[in-house]
Amino acid sequence: MTVQLKTAQNPRGPRPRRILNPTRLMIYGVLIVAALYYIMPLWVMVMTSLKGMPEIRLGNIFSPPMEVTFEAWGKAWNTACTGLQCEGLKVGFWNSVQITVPSVVISIIIASVSGYALSFWKFKGSETYFTILIFGSFIPYQVMLFPLVMICRELGIYGTLSAVILVHTIFGMPILTLLFRNYFASLPEELFKAARVDGAGFWGIFFKVLVPMSTPIFVVAVILQVTGIWNDFLFGVVFAGTKNWPMTVQLNNIVNATQGVKEYNLNMAATILTGLVPLTIYFISGKLFVRGIAAGAVKG
Repeated sequence: MTVQLKTAQNPRGPRPRRILNPTRLMIYGVLIVAALYYIMPLWVMVMTSLKGMPEIRLGNIFSPPMEVTFEAWGKAWNTACTGLQCEGLKVGFWNSVQITVPSVVISIIIASVSGYALSFWKFKGSETYFTILIFGSFIPYQVMLFPLVMICRELGIYGTLSAVILVHTIFGMPILTLLFRNYFASLPEELFKAARVDGAGFWGIFFKVLVPMSTPIFVVAVILQVTGIWNDFLFGVVFAGTKNWPMTVQLNNIVNATQGVKEYNLNMAATILTGLVPLTIYFISGKLFVRGIAAGAVKG
């Protein structure tokens, strides 16, 4: 009996925490305000795209549509004028796909192999090569435009999708190589040594040991490249030519058209359609993106 009373008087374990305290209330308050701040523009865009022009002229931009209509979405995709042609964003969408897919694949393959070589296979001049890559990742795109235009012209690909793919691949390699190099350097070196003892060579270690362990950093690379390439405007308008404009260039032509009535619902629908691809990728692979970024920043 004495033992039981003593145990009851001296409970063990951590002290119960209050669910709501001033610190938590402040944190949640800041997070809610920040979320509303970033969600509000998207809300306005979606609501405006679902309204007709008579309702938009009433000026209630935050209110839901009294009558939902997808007419602006259909027009943005099929018949919106993006220049001299009025074929909608669908043409630019397929141009963007043809630019993004090979650019992402080629740049990630080259950068992953380069990062692997720089982290485990030290060769003569490797540090100099890595320094040049780091320096190249901070060069502004605008500085290199004219030399790249001349190179593409001499190669005979200026004004084609191949020129845009080449430029995006070149500019994506430095930062991706840095990411892969840091990620591979954070992996246990014993794995590399054990694979060497078992007789694995350069490509055997890469494909059988490192690639299966590197899903997070590959997801990070895909997200960074897809987002950067899909949202790019500068390279598309300079290198693609009028027949190969990506979606972002066509969106600019729709939004900045100076003739006729300003159709805000059409502009909002076109903007959302253009941003759907990177948004979808973020929602699907957000957790892996955070894991890969954190892992790649562990060791430099």
